[in-house]
Amino acid sequence: MSLFRVTRRSDIPLVGCLYFGVVDRGTNLLQIRPSCGCNLNCPFCSVDAGPMSRTRSMDYEVELDYLLEAVQEIAHYKGPGVECHIDSPGEPMLYPRIEELVRKMKLIEEVSVVSMQSNGTLLGEDRIRALEEAGLDRINLSIHAMTPELAQELAGVSWYDLERVLDAAKEIARSRIDLLIAPVYIPGVNDAEIPMLVEFAGNVGAGKLWPGLGIQKFEHYRLGRSPKGIRAQNWWHFYRNIGAWEKQLSTGLRLSPKDFGIVKRPAIPTVFEKKEKAWVDIRAPGWVRGEALGIARNRVVSVLDCPVERGGVRVQIVSNKHNIYVGVPC
Repeated sequence: MSLFRVTRRSDIPLVGCLYFGVVDRGTNLLQIRPSCGCNLNCPFCSVDAGPMSRTRSMDYEVELDYLLEAVQEIAHYKGPGVECHIDSPGEPMLYPRIEELVRKMKLIEEVSVVSMQSNGTLLGEDRIRALEEAGLDRINLSIHAMTPELAQELAGVSWYDLERVLDAAKEIARSRIDLLIAPVYIPGVNDAEIPMLVEFAGNVGAGKLWPGLGIQKFEHYRLGRSPKGIRAQNWWHFYRNIGAWEKQLSTGLRLSPKDFGIVKRPAIPTVFEKKEKAWVDIRAPGWVRGEALGIARNRVVSVLDCPVERGGVRVQIVSNKHNIYVGVPC
């Protein structure tokens, strides 16, 4: 898989693309995506990430100072009390300057919280201490099973070491960084693991300032991976199971944005309307084969089935949700 470096010199904006940059969903939480590589091959991955991906052809890595400029600009637009959540569609710890990114985002006046997701495989004691010193407030740690064999199966790699990840969780809990255990609940696969994960989160001291456990719902995605024979639950069935575990374990497991201080804030303005036709300048290969990244109005447009590798293409916008733009040639 190739790597494309998004720099100031590349003149590729950091808003508009799902794979890198800044994603604003109309709240005080900004999703910060400095890179998108992953070292695991989870069989339920929503974006088909990892070394064995069947669809992805490109990874992206954003120049640190360029990314910080975008974060600062959008945080200023949002106002005080912004949370910057580093949630690469992969493993954020693969970004080579992750500690520096955390430290410098904490210096932005409007930013009050910097959090990060991680699968934990690259979180040794030294890296955790470095992130702590940088000012990281919370790590959402993806652990999907407490049984070693199943945990390895759900990581999709033979070298996955559950004990090492659990040790990292304990080290995080001992630090000033808050810990949230974030399993994906896959019905029929890891049902029996959820109570064990709840118990582990409680025993290890997760959730000093925020909830210590956040159960995520498995979903099917167009370009994602799904375990064979597994169907996604509807929300009613998902919350019915959550309720059963709450009763069994005598603990609250339902989360809301209020638990994390997330409130609605005006989103940065939308620049393309759905079904609008516009010319874009193709500047870079897309995330998957056949896709390309076009630029217009200081936004990125992901162009599906793009007929050219460089130059102008007229597209129709088919999606503009949350300032994430997708177009098709017209």
